[in-house]
Amino acid sequence: MSNPVPSELTERILLHLESAEQADSLRLAEQFGIEHQKIVGAVKSIQAHGERLLDVESVTHKSLTLTEEGQAVAQSGSHEANVYAAVPEQGIGQAELLAAGGGNAKVGFSKAMSQGWLWLDKSVQPPLVRRKVATIVDQVREQLLQLAKLSDKDLADYKKRKLLQELSTKSLRISKGPEFSTTLTKLETDLTMEMLASGQWQQLKFKAYNFDALGATPTRGQLHPLLKVRTEFRQIFLEMGFSEMATNNYVEASFWNFDALFQPQQHPARDAHDTFFIKQPALCGPLPNDYVQRVSTVHSVGGYGSLGYGYKWQLAEAQKNLLRTHTTAVSARNLFQLANRAYGFKPAKYFSIDKVFRNETLDATHLAEFHQVEGVIAQAGLTLADLIGTLHEFFRKLGISQLRFKPTYNPYTEPSMEIYCYHGGLAKWIEVGNSGIFRPELVRPMGLPPDVNVLGWGLSLERPTMVKYGINNIRDLVGPKVDLKMVEDGPICRLDRD
Repeated sequence: MSNPVPSELTERILLHLESAEQADSLRLAEQFGIEHQKIVGAVKSIQAHGERLLDVESVTHKSLTLTEEGQAVAQSGSHEANVYAAVPEQGIGQAELLAAGGGNAKVGFSKAMSQGWLWLDKSVQPPLVRRKVATIVDQVREQLLQLAKLSDKDLADYKKRKLLQELSTKSLRISKGPEFSTTLTKLETDLTMEMLASGQWQQLKFKAYNFDALGATPTRGQLHPLLKVRTEFRQIFLEMGFSEMATNNYVEASFWNFDALFQPQQHPARDAHDTFFIKQPALCGPLPNDYVQRVSTVHSVGGYGSLGYGYKWQLAEAQKNLLRTHTTAVSARNLFQLANRAYGFKPAKYFSIDKVFRNETLDATHLAEFHQVEGVIAQAGLTLADLIGTLHEFFRKLGISQLRFKPTYNPYTEPSMEIYCYHGGLAKWIEVGNSGIFRPELVRPMGLPPDVNVLGWGLSLERPTMVKYGINNIRDLVGPKVDLKMVEDGPICRLDRD
């Protein structure tokens, strides 16, 4: 039989009540041959036309049913009867009996002993289990086949043995209301100007508002996982008293990206294979002349205790525009401004989190553009111990307590350290960042006081995001292959920090 449409179903229910006076939704579902939930929906639809049309009461029906184990007992016999049947006339060892009886043999043996069906003959060695009675009646099986005749004591016992379970089913008891009718007046859903002007609204019935109904979920934008993790990193920097640097210049001059950082003009990183150079405009605007001259000198012949690189520094090379390869170029600009403030130097702590660009080979862990997280502290008398202590505090707030440092080489820091943390999931130490104290050849030409040292460190944003969100391929995080459903359903990032 095909399921009726809702209007036909409501009509059938009303016609049934006209003659039956009262009905149960479960019985109607059986009688009409349709799902119970559709009956419930039709009743609620009738109630929407007026609460006095029907009297509806929620009823709970309780019924007993056999569990999977109970069905096995009803079909093949109780555990105690099966254990009794497994005992031969000459008797059997207890261990052998339990092994032959399967998973329920221990329960069955205990029940059979308490029923007085079996006894343990200890006059022989080893002792034997023997039958105590010639025949038995499997009362458990018989009672499970006739659930309606169970006593309260047996019912409780079989529930405890998990042979029976009690099911509760809810239905609606439906009867005629004071304003019962077999025809339903169409309910109005909108109050119009015409109804108000003509007074017609006074004779019409309106559908009640359901103030508990949830509205349609509006279409909205979602934060990308990278932005969620970035928010957490940013909050940590702010908690530690850092100020955020402006990072809105993706295009940078080679001077700020390389030369100001005491990176030689013949350094491999400046090669076109590693850096994206700009064709138009190819060269940057004016640079601070005095500062440029000091940078040129320290590169060519040295200074501030350094011998320099001993090559002829070229302004044309420094003026080339490129896509910045690190946010340390931003740090260089800010440190230069800090050193040349009109009211003199004041200690400062800066941070930045933004995109950088490198001509990398794309694979599961590398992209041509990615984010760099960088922290910089400028203050008199800072030492390597201050850097290590700051890094321990920074990573502690990230939820990382086990750190190691390995000496390394960077063109613009000395001493320099790679940062490693212990990854419990991988059970090994992994590199998470780089750090160091900015060289005198970098900070002295800027004009920073001789006793001021600058600490710096940097790490990636993509890799911790991949770890937090369980992403194995960076191309699933950034790029055309990103699953927008992942972005929409991704939870808020919460780093395990104090």
